[in-house]
Amino acid sequence: MAASMGRLILQSDWDHVLRKANESTWITFKTEIPPSTQGKLTSQGASSEGIPYVTASDGFAVQEVTKKSISVTYKKDAIDLTRTFLAPQLTFSTIHTPGKTISCIDTTPGGLGVSADSLGRLRIWQTSNGDIRRELEGHLGDVYTCRFFPSGLVVLSGGADMQLKVWSAETGKCGATLIGHRAGILDTAIVERGRNVVSCGRDGTARLWNVGQQTCLGIFSECGGEVNSCSIGIPAESCGNLGQPESPPSDREIFTEGKLLLLGCENRTLQGYGLQSRKKVFSLPTHDAVNCCCHLSDVSGVCGTQDGHVTVVDYRNVRVPLKEWKDTRGPILSLCPLSQGFIFTTGDGSCCYVNSEGETAIELTGSDCDPLYGVSSDGSHMYTCCRDGLIRKYNLSHAALTS
Repeated sequence: MAASMGRLILQSDWDHVLRKANESTWITFKTEIPPSTQGKLTSQGASSEGIPYVTASDGFAVQEVTKKSISVTYKKDAIDLTRTFLAPQLTFSTIHTPGKTISCIDTTPGGLGVSADSLGRLRIWQTSNGDIRRELEGHLGDVYTCRFFPSGLVVLSGGADMQLKVWSAETGKCGATLIGHRAGILDTAIVERGRNVVSCGRDGTARLWNVGQQTCLGIFSECGGEVNSCSIGIPAESCGNLGQPESPPSDREIFTEGKLLLLGCENRTLQGYGLQSRKKVFSLPTHDAVNCCCHLSDVSGVCGTQDGHVTVVDYRNVRVPLKEWKDTRGPILSLCPLSQGFIFTTGDGSCCYVNSEGETAIELTGSDCDPLYGVSSDGSHMYTCCRDGLIRKYNLSHAALTS
């Protein structure tokens, strides 16, 4: 894995600094074994289009520069490492209060975003300019998870008050409240178009719900402790049997057949269940508590742990991870599938794209060591939410992210 070669760390506000002639930013090559190599990137002025001319020192070399991206190589002995750094296209500072942690985020191709902060504010906003469209009021305490239904017109949220709420993005009104969890709700997943949803939380369960009747259809209760994350996918037939339900499913259970439910658990396991059968089909031991998980394809998924491990699994042979490495950036806090790979965010403010080969070639900059708690894609842009109270928007037009 490229991750074992070390990493390049670039000053978080490099794009602002290098706009000015004779200004420098720091860059570091770091491995698990000291010492690190320190270098500088220095602006020699800018072209008529505003693109800076940048030189480098101490073994670093600049390959390509645009207004919002820079590619840097570090070469020494057997090391030949290149990273592309993307700066935010926009930074939204008025959606939430700066300095107040934003805990979750989701966006739609239709131009809307939803996010929640440590003041308990759950807001819908425009992804084009950050203007607030709706304030969703009704939760008691912190909101830990929010996401759009596939229509982009309905929002599902959950939090410390043990309630799931379904909101109209057009009116801001709560159309349904689902009650049954006995501790805070940490994550949700939506089945197909959203007649059924899944939630998981600190009570050690995941629950399948019928939204229309606001009833619980099934409980996954053998998880062994808090359930931090959930994700629903459709595995290939080659991945094996998902089990059969002990009794015929309710007619309120829609499109659950053939679905694999991933659960990331505090007890250091990634667990898989047949969504309709409620049967556990695997339990993979991990290095630490699993903070996040998601499906990557019909045969693979990925999870991230509190101690910084990233594990890519093949559902056809879960016991042997496809790829696994320990990142030095702190806890893995969120994951998002992207372009046959995935984005992950960390406790030190890093946001990295890992391609299908397991190589970390692109990093999204902007956070100055503040943890990034969530990441979302609307198909053309990425959005991150941060402890510093800011939401950052990145353009995905870079070839490596759109191929």
